[in-house]
Amino acid sequence: MSESPRSANSLASPKVYEEFIYALPDSFPSIEFSTLVFVRTSIDTAQIEGELHFSNDTILRVRQFLDFHDKLIRAYSYELYQRGKKIWWYDPWPHPHDKTFASTHPHHKHVGQDIKHTRVPAPGLSFERPNLPVLIREIEKLRAE
Repeated sequence: MSESPRSANSLASPKVYEEFIYALPDSFPSIEFSTLVFVRTSIDTAQIEGELHFSNDTILRVRQFLDFHDKLIRAYSYELYQRGKKIWWYDPWPHPHDKTFASTHPHHKHVGQDIKHTRVPAPGLSFERPNLPVLIREIEKLRAE
């Protein structure tokens, strides 16, 4: 599924992003249900928290802090679980001395057996556009394998 114009412009306003979040299950049939909640924290800021549930006990936990004045995702955390086991997580915590993911700094993904210390680049993530469509497509590919 390609990124829709709605998701491309969803940081334009709180109303548009809220509609985008609540429409995710309709936009991506692979989502069985969502517990994502959009909470306004000020006139120009909001927080998203909750989970996207997929088949086979696959859950994406989401936390985002949004700034609509500057049209940015200020912070995020995305964690994928399958049958209760953490598979990977993404975060933008800076690791300036780790050249492994310099191309996407500070965006990176934690993977593997030593998940806390094994980081790889996160080329699809951004502070300037929604990350959830990228993550959902990644989960769909993972589930198809």
